[in-house]
Parts: sequence; structure tokens; C-alpha cells
Amino acid sequence: MVTFSRRQTLGLMGAAAVSTLAAPAIAQNRKIVLGALRFTSHSGSFIALERGYFKEVGLDVELKFFQAAQPMAVAIASGDVDYGVTAVSGGLISLADKGAVKVIGGALSEKKGVDGQKILASDAAFKAGLTSPAQLGGKTFGISTAGSSFHYMGSKIAEAEGVQMSFKPLQKVGAIIGALKSGQIDAWSIVPHIAKPLAGAGAAHIIGNVSDYLPGYQVTTIFTSTKNATDERTQTEEFLAGYSKGVRDYDATMVEKTGGEAGVEEMVKLIHKYVYTDRPLEKAAPSIINGSMWLNEDARLNIASIRDQLDWFKSEELVRKQVELETLVDDSYVETYEG
Repeated sequence: MVTFSRRQTLGLMGAAAVSTLAAPAIAQNRKIVLGALRFTSHSGSFIALERGYFKEVGLDVELKFFQAAQPMAVAIASGDVDYGVTAVSGGLISLADKGAVKVIGGALSEKKGVDGQKILASDAAFKAGLTSPAQLGGKTFGISTAGSSFHYMGSKIAEAEGVQMSFKPLQKVGAIIGALKSGQIDAWSIVPHIAKPLAGAGAAHIIGNVSDYLPGYQVTTIFTSTKNATDERTQTEEFLAGYSKGVRDYDATMVEKTGGEAGVEEMVKLIHKYVYTDRPLEKAAPSIINGSMWLNEDARLNIASIRDQLDWFKSEELVRKQVELETLVDDSYVETYEG
């Protein structure tokens, strides 16, 4: 396995920039399409685009937005999109099993000491006594689809608490929110920029943290087509280099607060171009700030978390039991770690 330290990655970035200057004109500004969701957790891509980090490595990036992770994975498998950031799902693993896609890095992670995903109870369920995850037995948990990251999280929480609950597929995040508000489901887990406003409005109640059950959980990954991973190595390395610069800016500004309030304000304005665009900035800002979870530096990948997720999907018979970790992950691009 080839691994890269932070210093080596920065070296690759510098080398890519030098080679870009020296390369023939035909190699400049190669057009690629990047899949994204309008979530704060995709800010690494938005920052890299807005601050010219992709252009620095010779890439002309077009963003293509999706409503859910699965259509993005299908688009990458078909070649309509080149790179994307999404959670591991049964659909993604099945596409990898068919030789269509590869996970090449890590993005959003649960990290100790950094705010993360919340476990929510509906207002009705909370008033009926659901005040902690230990009381989820017999309750209904909202998910997008069977084999989604929501399904994985809910199952692991229930397993840890030794309870059984039912899962209700609702396809989209908006539909899950509606079902939680109306009491059609009892519980859900979601990123803080969605969880906190729901709790603040009294529509739901935060009853726990996902990190208590899945410390170090690799929530989202960077992935591409197997063809890109195999045949477009230089382009893929350059994409990861540009993206990683955006992630460093995000973590420093929004999580570590190295630029103070002024830095946060500037970053929120940038992210608002892509997230909560239907709201004025002053109303969108609190939700963007609340969504400040940790993005993995240099796209490092928590391979232990990916292995656990794959094992769960196989145990639930949502993917073939014969699928190996190497089928899903190309670990030659970034540093992997057990955590």
C-alpha cells in the first residue's frame, strides 16, 4: 500500500503545480465534473473551487448537484460525473462489486472533541418518554433507503443498546424531517446543522450523539470511477490535492477558529453560495456554523470504519458476502489509518 504523509502530500501538490506550468497548453484546465450535495460537509469542494485550488493543479471543475447520494454514485459509475463525496451505502458497495467505482479517500468524520451527528427523538416520542437512545426499543427510526448510512447508524446504535427497532424508508432527507415533525417516526440521526435547528424549534429533541456509538465513524468518502482510479492517476492525484487545500481552509476556519470571528464570517459567506441558498445570509449563517464537523486532513481514510461498515452491510445481506475491502477501496492514493 502506498501512503502519503502530510508533507508528502504537500510535495505532490507543489510538483503538480510545477508540472502544470511546464506542460503543453492541451493539458491545462482539464474539465472534470464533481458531484456534490448542498450540505456544509461538502464545503471542501466549494472552497477549492472558489479559491482557485483546483485551477492551481490544472483542473477546470464543474459542480453537479444531487438530491441524494445514490444517484451521484450511479452518475460516477456511468462516467457522467468524475468525482464525488458521499456516504458508504449498499448501492455504492454494489457498484464497486461490479467494478464500476472505488473509494479513494475520506471526507467527513466523527472526531472526539468536535461536534458531530446527533440522535433525535420526535417531540411526540420525547413527551412519551423517549429521552435517551437506551429507550429506542420498539420505536421507528427514519432512514432514506435500506442500506443507507442512516440505516447503518441506527442499527449500530440499537445493537449497542441491546434493543430492536423498526426502520422506515422515506427516500429523501426532506421527507424524513417531515415525518419526524409530524410524529410518523420516533427517531433519526443527522448532522448538527439540521439537528440543532429542529431541536431549537421544538420539533425534535437531541437525545444523544452518534460519536458515542461510532467513535471515528468515517461518515463520507471521496470516490471515483474505477477507470479514473486506474487510468487517470495524475488527474486523480491533482483532484485530491486541490480538494485537500479546501478542506484545510475549512477545518482551520470553521472548526479550529484560527481566523477568529472574521474568518468564520468570510467563510460562511463563501459556503452560503452553495448551501441554504434559499435563505438570506443572516438566517443561513447559524445553520452553516452549526454544521461545522471535521473533514479529514489530506483526505485520510479511516479504514477501520470502512471495514466495519462493509462487514455490517454483508451481515445484513445488503451486499454480497464475497465483497472484499479491496473491491471497495483503492488505498494507494491517501494515507489510511485504524481509528
